[in-house]
Amino acid sequence: MRSESSSPRSAQDGPPPGAAPGLPTAPGQPAGASIHNIGYRSYDGARLGRSYARLSLFAQSLRGAYGLGRSGKSKVLPMILFGVMCVPALIMVAVAIFTDAKQLPLKYTDYPLYMMPLIGLFIASTAPQLISRDLRFHTVPLYFSRPIERADYVLAKYGAMTGALLVFLGVPLVVLYAGGLLAELGFAEQTKQFALGLVLAVVFAVVHAGLGLLVAALTPRRGFGVAAIIAVLTIPYFAVTTVQFIAYQQNALEAVGWLGLASPGTLMSGLQSKFLDGTSDFPDALVPGDAAGVCYLLVTAVLIAGSYFLLLRRFRKAGL
Repeated sequence: MRSESSSPRSAQDGPPPGAAPGLPTAPGQPAGASIHNIGYRSYDGARLGRSYARLSLFAQSLRGAYGLGRSGKSKVLPMILFGVMCVPALIMVAVAIFTDAKQLPLKYTDYPLYMMPLIGLFIASTAPQLISRDLRFHTVPLYFSRPIERADYVLAKYGAMTGALLVFLGVPLVVLYAGGLLAELGFAEQTKQFALGLVLAVVFAVVHAGLGLLVAALTPRRGFGVAAIIAVLTIPYFAVTTVQFIAYQQNALEAVGWLGLASPGTLMSGLQSKFLDGTSDFPDALVPGDAAGVCYLLVTAVLIAGSYFLLLRRFRKAGL
């Protein structure tokens, strides 16, 4: 004799155990095999497209360059470097104000060149963070699965690195400018020199952002990228400076200016002394001649364009 509890369940007994509330089992469907509504809905809003994606990637990368939106440990190094970058400007402003100086101790266009070792450390720590992590964790193809092209990715990263460098270089110049006005050193003269300093900062940032990102894109290992960027920015500079000094000792004065084309640091020095009323770092403060000056402009343009197109080529392969 069958017990009451072993009788089969009827349709009136309600859904079987485990079935979603309000979703009864279909006729003829085995018990427990019900359809569950997990809440997925189609998107009916506006499609913002590539420009919005590119802008979002730029903003996220720019914030990441200073550790914003990341862990507290990620903010330590960029903020320390930024603070150290501003300290000399604050000291020079204080000296100019309290000693009634007739001019600032350093020209606006000279400030980035005197701080190049610190700027190199910032580039070496920031560029791999923007590029190498995407390569190491294979997130680049995920970017390209969205409505974003390789050119958008490169433009966003290049723009973010340039913007981070502009902040790094521009804020100390703003401090110097404010100090010069407070010290009553002449509004017209200070404004002119400040504008020249900003021009150099823009050129410096665009050139070095491209070089830093290009070197960082060659390896997915952040440590290797840091070491490679430091080597690219320092070894050619010291090698060219040494050869320039030897040429000067041999009285080959014209060669000193041409040799400055061989490294990014000396390129910026020759450019600002020739066109931006800066102080030359070359032996005996030599300024490149007119023909060499044209070549400085051409080499600067080639470095910027070449870095961009080589980055495009690199990520054309990385996105496969």
